[in-house]
Amino acid sequence: MADNSRKAALPPLRIALAGLGTVGTGVIRLLEANGAMVAARAGRDMRIVAVSARERSRDRGIDLSRYDWHDDMTEMPAREDVDAVVELVGGSDGPALTLARRTLGAGKSLVTANKAMVAHHGLDLAELAAQNGAALKFEAAVAGGIPVVKGLREGAAANAIEQIYGILNGTSNFILSAMEDTGADFDEMLASAQERGFAEADPTFDIEGVDAAHKLAILAAIAFGCRIDFASVETQGISRVRAADIRQAATLGFAIRLIGMADTEEQEGMTKLLQRVRPCLVPKDHPLAAVDGPTNAVVTEGNFSGRLLFQGAGAGDGPTASAVVADLIDLARGEAGGETSAPFSVPVADLKAMPPADPSGRKGRTYLRFTVYDRPGVLAEITAAMRDAEVSIESLIQEGRSDDGSEVLVAMVTHEGPEGCVTKAIELLADAEGLTAPPLVMPILQA
Repeated sequence: MADNSRKAALPPLRIALAGLGTVGTGVIRLLEANGAMVAARAGRDMRIVAVSARERSRDRGIDLSRYDWHDDMTEMPAREDVDAVVELVGGSDGPALTLARRTLGAGKSLVTANKAMVAHHGLDLAELAAQNGAALKFEAAVAGGIPVVKGLREGAAANAIEQIYGILNGTSNFILSAMEDTGADFDEMLASAQERGFAEADPTFDIEGVDAAHKLAILAAIAFGCRIDFASVETQGISRVRAADIRQAATLGFAIRLIGMADTEEQEGMTKLLQRVRPCLVPKDHPLAAVDGPTNAVVTEGNFSGRLLFQGAGAGDGPTASAVVADLIDLARGEAGGETSAPFSVPVADLKAMPPADPSGRKGRTYLRFTVYDRPGVLAEITAAMRDAEVSIESLIQEGRSDDGSEVLVAMVTHEGPEGCVTKAIELLADAEGLTAPPLVMPILQA
């Protein structure tokens, strides 16, 4: 006779939530709106028991009276009625890191959207989690609501990842695609992004590529089974991209996007890792060229799966809250921690350091833009440096002509050749009197 008895219901997953900004309040709203569905999918209820934020009196549009309030969020892991802590405070160090260490040290699981903390301290935290039988979850730290961490760790687990790259910062992508649409220059579109809430008052981390570099370092570690190495990410932002560059790229059949890219290469008898964040010219027929606005997209190239594209909202209360709660569902389903609990492709104890690769021998095409005085001999100076560095020029365009001999723009696209040759040419022009600013160098992404 079949046993139709039902298993005893699991107790609720009891959660402490630190940080009540847009994402933190988004988590509360999501659990209020979808609580029954989330519980059914998780196999148990989820219950927030304690919260903490900088300002208690601030009106957040939600009822916080149901939860215990902590002025010091780092006290919450010590509560006996807390199973997991959600950290949404931000910052690579300070109270967020203290909270993370105390949570994992107490054997309680941590869910975080803090990409800076994971990029700088993720491996130490993963080791602490493994030592104490806890889980470290950070799907929301990379690309907001896009399940790329889970996609890499689970969906693409049968593949050797050959390359991972994509648009990892919504602010920069909004600015570049708005420059495309309007013909306006960078400063005007940055101001527009700030007015619409897509850029911070201090946008440096976004427009100079640091935010994307944090995410890339995490993705590279997952994709290639290596230790996170944020310090080795070569980073160049978009603040020097002009409307003229956008026009020239479009004329040539490209869009300009800030691309984070990582891959490996065998050099000197060992596997080395190249990680870069740079504005690139993307062919119009490539999927990333069509990604506009504050959207993120990640492309992986697997040796059997081929190209996989993950695309969606990279920030915002709803998408990021969705990723946070997805991690909580994993915990509720029984991911109790241990060596395989951190979302890397191998146990954290097996993660190896990969030395940075030398890119000089890599071949590709490059877009170079020079800001020069409009006077005789300047173009000859540039082309002589290209000749001496063995850079072959495919096309050359001068943007306008000044009436007073002041600066004009000269843009060129190279034939395919070693990257080290372009680097040498730029070095030869370092003291060129005809240049009014350092050249802007943007690689052309291979379709």
